[in-house]
Amino acid sequence: MKYESTDRPIGLTAPSGIDRAAHHRLDEAWLAAAWSHPTTRVFVVSGGQVLIDEPADSADGRTELVMTPAFEAPVTETHRYFLGTDAEGVSYFALQKDSLPGRMDQSARPAGLREAGLLLSPRDAGLMVHAVALENWQRLHRFCSRCGERTVIAAAGHIRRCQACGAEHYPRTDPAVIMLVTDEEDRALLGRQVHWPEGRFSTLAGFVEPGESIEQSVAREVFEEAGVTVGEVEYIASQPWPFPSSLMLGFFARATSSEITVDGEEIQEARWFSREDLTAAFESGEVLPPYGISIASRLIELWYGKPLPKPGDVV
Repeated sequence: MKYESTDRPIGLTAPSGIDRAAHHRLDEAWLAAAWSHPTTRVFVVSGGQVLIDEPADSADGRTELVMTPAFEAPVTETHRYFLGTDAEGVSYFALQKDSLPGRMDQSARPAGLREAGLLLSPRDAGLMVHAVALENWQRLHRFCSRCGERTVIAAAGHIRRCQACGAEHYPRTDPAVIMLVTDEEDRALLGRQVHWPEGRFSTLAGFVEPGESIEQSVAREVFEEAGVTVGEVEYIASQPWPFPSSLMLGFFARATSSEITVDGEEIQEARWFSREDLTAAFESGEVLPPYGISIASRLIELWYGKPLPKPGDVV
């Protein structure tokens, strides 16, 4: 299978220009100096949200991540995460707090990654992805999985240590496969999850199980969710997806059967679409495309041959 690619990057994957500089995470003297430097920039993350703003004087209307110098940042002694440095030597930190700070000018607003990831620059989106992923992990892994004692934060937010048994715990990433399946007529298999709104269709997806290759996972998930068997599997691209801790691995897969039998638990409905079928369904409003930030949109676009419509677009 050969599909033409485009230059438009997948959401949350464009080069951010940030060097994570992991070698500094255990250097407390360096971290202290970086924190106190006047060029350092800091933002708060809380419950997967940050503050974003669209400055009135912005030449390109770009939405920005609200950041402040370190000396203006809220106080926290432990939940301070070093995210990296840029080419100019500016250091970036995220602070995990129970709530987002207010802004005197009232122009900023809270936003989650699904919205902000489409609006922010690659640098700001990359910083937010890193911070949200760390916050999710930190909130869910406060106790040692070996002995049950409370752990403490180390390595600028990238390790949790147990002072009772000495175990070290690292942020986890759960691999998940997401695939556009096509048949011998080059129709695409799209499904609707049970909790999605009527008409919302997307690619099939699922988590990789222990002891399973990603190719085996693609075949198993497609069969479990839609009753369709697949043969050839081709890797396309990946996407960080910290909701709360996934890495999406995107594929094209060729079906070796066409009869659909949905599982009824994850997938409510699945259908084969030709490009003409999908265009007509978009025009009538019968089908809503997946959310633009997801790699699912790009997988479908690579097969469809053009960008998917957005709300309000005329196909």
